[in-house]
This record gives sequence, structure tokens and C-alpha cells, in this order.
Amino acid sequence: MKTKLITAVALVAASSLALAGCATNEGSTTGGGLSGTLTGKGASSQKAAQEKWVADFQTANTGVTVNYSPDGSGAGREAFTAGAAAFAGSDRALKTDEMGAGKFAGCAADSNALDLPVYVSPIAVIYNVEGVKDLTLSPQALAGIFAGTITKWNDPAITATNPDAKLPAAAINPVHRADDSGTTENFTDTMNVLAPSVWTWEADGLWPDGLKGEAATGTSGVVQAVTTGTNMIGYADASQAGELGMAKLLVNGTAQSPTAEAAAAIVDNSPLESGRDANDLAVALDRKAEGAYPAVLLSYAIVCQTYKDSATANLVKSYVGYMASAEGQAAAAEAAGSAPLSASMQAKVKAAIDSVK
Repeated sequence: MKTKLITAVALVAASSLALAGCATNEGSTTGGGLSGTLTGKGASSQKAAQEKWVADFQTANTGVTVNYSPDGSGAGREAFTAGAAAFAGSDRALKTDEMGAGKFAGCAADSNALDLPVYVSPIAVIYNVEGVKDLTLSPQALAGIFAGTITKWNDPAITATNPDAKLPAAAINPVHRADDSGTTENFTDTMNVLAPSVWTWEADGLWPDGLKGEAATGTSGVVQAVTTGTNMIGYADASQAGELGMAKLLVNGTAQSPTAEAAAAIVDNSPLESGRDANDLAVALDRKAEGAYPAVLLSYAIVCQTYKDSATANLVKSYVGYMASAEGQAAAAEAAGSAPLSASMQAKVKAAIDSVK
């Protein structure tokens, strides 16, 4: 039985899509005293949520146009660093060696960047295998499939956790992201944490060279490849899995489905990374947390602590503040099936965004 995580999110097969506002803002009166154009780029996992956030924010602020291009987390971080985007969507926080005053073209010379959690969602292990309606995988089997050591669907490591499934004696066709992806970084981290003897690579946004599998660009590219192929398996933000099967993962002997509630359990039980500035809210995800679905992405809005341009700062504070608010989180949950940030995390993000200048 598939776990249904979304209410009304259409599958879009285009690999790179600019999410411009749905309303035409020229010549209108600004609802909240704001005006101008705000450009963001980054995580394709946020696509459905960003569509909703953009539409709602522009309805309330009719003098503002928000453009968000879901080209991938790596592209978002690069654009933000170069000053080509006022904020980035990223499925991982900036690493400490990527940060520092003077490294970001759109920020003031003495300003660092801030990582602000805005979107929590499970990463679904999506599959398309004829006759298989339910699939449960141990971390070792999952890692073996993507490492290329398990190559047939009727391998004993898979049949052991699916005794009633009619698994074919067919080759497994895995799909991974071709681009630098925060989803990939979270997915590889999950396999490395839970099955380190099988998945021996450390977490990385770039897929390891030399491994078997089809490469596809963006979340939509992976979903399309799994949908149109035969005996396929891949990984994608659960909000975009559509009608594909989504595997359960065995954690501490319990099969966990990729639900929003199980994803939220990790964030709520994980500490902030040490050694960060007070308003830099990078979370050290505990993928072994009891009752949690381990393959989770926590997606961030990366912003300047201080912008070169005050008008840009005001737009970022208002828009990202809305994204992380109770209202914005509820809107994303409805549109994308994401897990709302807890009230305590919302308060931390509000304090951080209020400090932006």
C-alpha cells in the first residue's frame, strides 16, 4: 500500500522550471508596503511548497514579484554566493568552510550567511516494479542496491523482508541525481549512517563516480525516469513521488513509511550543530532517532546576515519570514505534504530572520 503524502501536487516532468508569480503585479497597489522583485534559486525539493508560498505571498503583497528557480541545491548555493540570487534553497546547510565574511557577493563585506530551516520532508525510495505493490527494505539492502552489490529484484536480501511479494528475477535499474543535490547528500548520509559497511562513501551532493545506475537531472528527472522505465528504483522528495510506489525502511526492527510525521520526529529530536553563530540554525540530523523515518531532508533558506541593499533585505525578511511562519508552514504542508516546523523551531527562525539587516 502506498503512503499518500500529498493532497494536490501535479507531477511536472520539466527538469528546470522557474517559478515566477502566478499573478501579474504591474500597476497594482502593494498590500504590505513592499515592492520589488525577489530572486531565489535552489532545491527542487521545495518546488511545490515554493509555488504555494509565492502565490500566497504575492496575493498579500501585490507590488512584489518572487521568482524561485528549482535548479538544485548546488546551483542555489552557487547563485547565492555569486550574488545572482538573494536567497538560496538548499537541502543542506552551508558547511563551515563555505562560510565567512566577504564570501557572498550580495552580502555586506563584513557579513556571514545564515542557514534557516524552512522545509522538512521525507525522501521517498520510489520504485516501479511490475506486480509489486508493497516493498520494505533494510538499510543494508537499500545501500546494496545503490552501491551495485545487489543487482536482482529477487535477491535474498530483498525477499527476506518481502515474503509475500512477487519479486521478479529481473535486473534492478537504479536512478540517481546527475546534478549537485542536497537530496542526494541526505540520501547518501542515510545509507552511510545506517549501513556503513555497505555504503562506504561519506555523504555528498554528487553521486560517487563509477557506480551503476542511470543519472537524471533534478527531482522531476528522477521521478520521470522511474515512472517511464522498467524495474526501476530511485529517490526523490516524497511530495513529488506521484503515484509511484514508496518503499518502507526498516529502522530498529520497525518498517517506517515516509510520512511527514516520521520525518518531523528526526528534526524535533536532533540538536543544532555546534560551533555555529547563534542565528545560524544548521541541524545535526539524528537518523537513528526512535520512531523516525531516517531518509529525511531538512531544507534551508540561505540568507545574508546583512545585505548590501536594504530593499533586498526587507524583501528577504518578509518572504522567508512568511515561509517559516505557522501560516507558511501550514500552506506548505497542504500543498506539498511536508512536515511543519515545530513551534520552537519556528521561534528560532523568527528570531534569526528578525536579525537580518
